[in-house]
This record gives sequence, C-alpha cells and structure tokens, in this order.
Amino acid sequence: MNLDSIHRLIEETQVFQMQQSSIKSRGDMGALASPPRDTCNTCFPLHGLQSHAAHNFCAHSYNTNEWDICEELRLRELEEVKARAAQMEKTMRWWSDCTANWREKWSKVRAERNSAREEGRQLRIKLEMTMKELSTLKKKQSLPPQKEALEAKVTQDLKLPGFVEESCEHRDQFQLSSQMHESIREYLVKRQFSTKEDTNNKEQSVVIDSLKLSEEMKPNLDGVDLFNNVGSGNGEMKTGLRLKAINLPLENEVTEISALQVHLDEFQKILWKEREMRTVLEKEIVRLESALSLWKRKYEELKESKPKNVKEFDILLGQHNDEMEELSDNIKEESKSQNSKDRVICELRAELERLQAENTSEWDKREILETEKQGLERENRRLKIQVKEMEELLDKKNRLSANSQNPDFKMSQIDLQEKNQELLNLQHAYYKLSRQYQANIAELTHANNRVDQNEAEVKKLRLRVEELKQGLNQKEDELDDSVSQIRKLQRSLDEEKERNENLETELRHLQNWNSALGGKEARPSGAHWVPLL
Repeated sequence: MNLDSIHRLIEETQVFQMQQSSIKSRGDMGALASPPRDTCNTCFPLHGLQSHAAHNFCAHSYNTNEWDICEELRLRELEEVKARAAQMEKTMRWWSDCTANWREKWSKVRAERNSAREEGRQLRIKLEMTMKELSTLKKKQSLPPQKEALEAKVTQDLKLPGFVEESCEHRDQFQLSSQMHESIREYLVKRQFSTKEDTNNKEQSVVIDSLKLSEEMKPNLDGVDLFNNVGSGNGEMKTGLRLKAINLPLENEVTEISALQVHLDEFQKILWKEREMRTVLEKEIVRLESALSLWKRKYEELKESKPKNVKEFDILLGQHNDEMEELSDNIKEESKSQNSKDRVICELRAELERLQAENTSEWDKREILETEKQGLERENRRLKIQVKEMEELLDKKNRLSANSQNPDFKMSQIDLQEKNQELLNLQHAYYKLSRQYQANIAELTHANNRVDQNEAEVKKLRLRVEELKQGLNQKEDELDDSVSQIRKLQRSLDEEKERNENLETELRHLQNWNSALGGKEARPSGAHWVPLL
C-alpha cells in the first residue's frame, strides 16, 4: 500500500507540473494578446494605458496565486511522503527488533534443550551403571542361600549319633569354614558400601570380586566335602574322636561360643540394615508410582485440553480470516471511492480552470465597459456644458426675439431644435449603455459568486480527501496490528505444540521407567534393591 501511495503522489506532482506549464503558457498568450486591446482604446490614450497596467497586474497576481497554491500542494505532498517514510522506518525497526528478540529466545531455548538432552544422557548412563550394579549384587546375594543349605546340612550331621565325638576332631575345620563364610559376608557388606562411594570403577570391581569369590568359595566347598567324608568314615574314627573330645579344654569352647555370638549379632545388624534399606526402597517406589500417576493425570488433562485448544485456534483463525476479508473488501471499496473522488476532483479542477478563464474574459469585458463608460461620462459632461451654453444663447436670443423678430432668429431656432434632437439621441444612447453596463456587472457578480462557490466546494473536497487518506492510514495500521496478533497467536500455538511434544516424551520416558520398575518388582523377593541416583 505504501508503494501505491508513493506512485500516486508522483503522478499528482506530474499533473500539477503540467497544469503549471499550461498556466504559464496562458500568461504568455495573454501578454501577447494585450497590444491589440491597446489599439482598440487609442481614442482614450491615458485610460487605455491604465487599463493595460491593471490587466497585467491582475494576470500577474493570478499567476502568483496559482504558483503559491502549487507550492503549498507540493509542500503538503512532501510532508506526507516524509511522514510515510518515517512510518516505514519505524515498522522496519520494529521488525528488526522482533527478529532479534526471537533469535535470542530461540537461542536460549536451544541451549536449554541441549542441556536437557545432556542431562538425560547422563541419567541414562547412571541408570545403566546402577542396573549393572544391581545385577552384580543379585549374583552375589545368590550365594547366602547356598551357605544356609550348608549350615542346615551341618546341623543335620550334628544331630546324628556318633557325630558328637567326631565333631571335636573336625571343629577346627568347621571354624575355618565359618570364618570363610564370615569373611565372605563382610566382603559383601564392604562391597555394598563401596558401590555407593565408587561409581567409576564398577566393571573392574565386578570382575575382581567375581574372581575373589570363586577363590574364596573353593576352600569352603572343600570344607563341605570334608564333612561329607567324615560321615562315611564314621565307624572307623569313633574311638579316636572320643579321646580327643575328652582331652579338649573347656576354655576353648567358651571363647568359640562368644565369638560365634558376636558374629551372630553382627549378622542380625546386617539383616536389620537390609530391612531398613528395603523399606526405604519400597517408600521410594510408592513415591515414584504416585509421581507417575500424577504425570499420567497431567498427560490426560493435556490430551483432553488439546482438541479444545485446537478448536479455539480454528475459531480464532476463522474469525481472523473473516476480518481480513472484510478489511480487504473495505480497502477495495475505499480504493474505488478514492478513484471516483479523484475523477471528481479532476473534473472540478477542469471546471475551475474554465471558470477562471471565463472570469478573466469577464474582467476584460468589464474593463472595456468601464473605459467606454468613462468616455461617455466625459462626453455627457461636455454635452451638458454645451446644452447650458445653448440654453444661455437661447435665452439671449429669446430676449432679442422679443425685441426684434428676424430671419436669423428663425435659423437659430432651427439649429437649436436640431441640437436638442441630437442631445436626446445621445441621452438615449447613454441610457442604453448604462443598462448594458449594469447587466454586465450583474453577470460578473454572478460569475464571481459561482467562482467562490466552486472554490468552497474544492476546499471541502480537499478536506474530504485528507480525511480519507487519514482513514486509509488508520486502516493500514489496524491491518498491521491484526497481522501481528495473528503471528503472536501462531507463535503461541507453536509453543503449545512444543510443550505437548515435550510432555509426551516425558510421559513415554516415565512409562518406560514404570515398566522397568514393574519388571524389577516381578523379580524374586530375595533381590537386593539399591536407590537410583
């Protein structure tokens, strides 16, 4: 729209330049046509010169008025062009500021997205490491059931008859096996605490621990084989075992019992700690399940609100499209009305030029009539003086005729009658000219009134054109505002879509995590749980 207005202003300036050139050519033609008018008025030289000077002054004033009007119009057009250029600069600055702000926002959003991705990657790595630790701990915790089976087998062997005498001989071996089991238990406890402290050397520690456990379990299994072999050679070694059992001191038994009691207390503490850890883990699982249910509710709410938001956006988009169509129709109608008004203005300008030409011709006629009137007035004065002189002569002759009636007196009367007749004819011609002069003056006043009316109408039309231009600028501003609002709505919709996508991805991660937690709960209850980092 701004380019169209600029082209229109350029066309109007060209039209005004053409009008100015035509006015100058008319002034030149008037200057060339003035000498014949002087030749027509040669009978009155002084008055002819005055009328010529007055006519030149009127033409010059008319040309200066036209020049001033053209200059004012040009100045107005330049001011309008400057205002529109300033407005365009403001819009360009606004667009540049908006683009800079959006670039900054998008850079921040990208940085946040990259940081979130990095955090997610780190959390995945930590989750994999913890899963590996859990698998290793479960493998290690599968050893205590084997130990319980061995203890049960030992208790059964102890209950058998004849094994009491043999137990004294192999008590040292049993103590060695129990010490091996205690060392394994202590090592497992230390391994549990070390997994919390050291997360970087996990795979190496798992390999080393598996090797150590295999090496330590070998003598333990040898001890079990010893107990089994003892059962087979029970009848042969009964007598030797009984003698050794009688000779063993009671102090060693007391110290062994106290040591076993200490180990039992330690095992109870370890079991109590494991139960506490299990309760903590169960609470953590409950909390995570509640958080998962909350996220599910939020996701369902977002799913429910998404079609509503889409419907609202569609409604707003339809309303905006309707408004845009109405604005485009209004702009088209205003452009059509503007074109029709431009045509009317051109017609009025042509009519004004025609009336101005008629006015100049009427002024010329008026000047001619004024000069003729002045000449007739002078002739009338001269004739009045002559009539007075003739009346005086007639009085004198009447006085003389009273004294003497001569043929000269008759001749003078005849001359007097002829001159009276000429005087009457002159008076009649004077009356006719005065009537024509009054009619011309009436026509001139009527033409001046018409010119004033046309000038008033032209001023009104110019004011109306300015008002229409202002309305058009306002409509353009409203259109720009509506376009900016549409873009803001589009951006908000894009942001909502991105948020929905982010929430969907989070919900998928939570569902996967929930499924993983469900799989872990489905595993045997003897597994050892470790809280996620």
